[in-house]
Amino acid sequence: MWRNIASNAITMLIVVMFLLGGVILFGQSQYTAEGPLEEAICLRVERGSNMSRVSKELETKGAISNGTLFRLGAEYSDKSGALKAGSFLIPASATMEEITEIVTVGGASTCGTEIVYRVGVTRQSVLVRELDPATAKFIEVVSFNPKGDEIPASYSETRDRPDTRYRISVAEGVTSWQVMDALNGMDLLKGEIERPEEGSLAPDSYEVRAGDTRQSVIESMQEAQDVLLAAAWEGRADDVPLLAPRDMLILASIIEKETGVPEERRQVASVFENRLKRGMRLQTDPTVIYGITKGEGVLGRGLRQSELRRETPWNTYVITGLPPTPIANPGRASLEAAANPDSTEYVFFVADGTGGHAFAATLAEHNQNVVKWRQIEAERANQ
Repeated sequence: MWRNIASNAITMLIVVMFLLGGVILFGQSQYTAEGPLEEAICLRVERGSNMSRVSKELETKGAISNGTLFRLGAEYSDKSGALKAGSFLIPASATMEEITEIVTVGGASTCGTEIVYRVGVTRQSVLVRELDPATAKFIEVVSFNPKGDEIPASYSETRDRPDTRYRISVAEGVTSWQVMDALNGMDLLKGEIERPEEGSLAPDSYEVRAGDTRQSVIESMQEAQDVLLAAAWEGRADDVPLLAPRDMLILASIIEKETGVPEERRQVASVFENRLKRGMRLQTDPTVIYGITKGEGVLGRGLRQSELRRETPWNTYVITGLPPTPIANPGRASLEAAANPDSTEYVFFVADGTGGHAFAATLAEHNQNVVKWRQIEAERANQ
């Protein structure tokens, strides 16, 4: 009898273990299976929240099919206590396992609102934008000029949110004074900075946090520019007439200011480098402008003949060779153009009326291009 009881108990235990294993396997399969969410959502996790609240919100939004399985899965993977506050983009069909990873991995929020401080060549602006979960793209909430416009209420509200992300976007061709001026006006940064060396800052987009120092932002920009300059110098063509990386930086800054057409950069670079090889003066207007403004803002008018003849350290109509410093902060493309210009015989260029330039290898060709440009200017003046 005892043998039968023991045998039945063992059988029952096996059945229970088998069923329990089946439940565990089912739970695992559900935890890693494609989720029911049809469109991406932005899930906001408040500070002090827990997996129980998150699971209920996810169930309500239709992102998971079973809140209990979600919580058990998070606990089983030892991530239940690693929940982070913030706003997180939950993609369509995300598994419970993937969602757990998203809300516990930490770092910057992956959706929600973002404030972008844009430092442009002609103006500064502040953009508040919000991620649209349906398209996973940012949409503009408000944009304003911090130098003159009234501060919108939506900006102030966004600044007070703990999960707001911040980004500083620096355009190619801005001067170091413009960057310093913009950073000094940003209320989320702290500390004092002096004007960085011209050309030492890499135009790019930088993520920052409230309370970061202005100096740390400058250092990030300088480190990035050092890397770009070193790479361009290392990959330069053998015949470029540049003696040191600083020469390349100076020339790249001139290229940056001379054309806004990306496809022209290497042609413009070829003109200046052909002139350097022949001992010709560069004769480029942006260097004259820098001699007037010292990079502190925009000239806002055309150059006068007296200014073209005025002697300054940067006026390449007067001096021979490169100016003593860069005249702006060039980006990667202009550095690469200075390092590897097109192979041409061009030594002249003038505006062509389309936003680009007409290039010429001889003075006669150049004079014809100038006549065409004067005609375009006259026609526009009469419109």
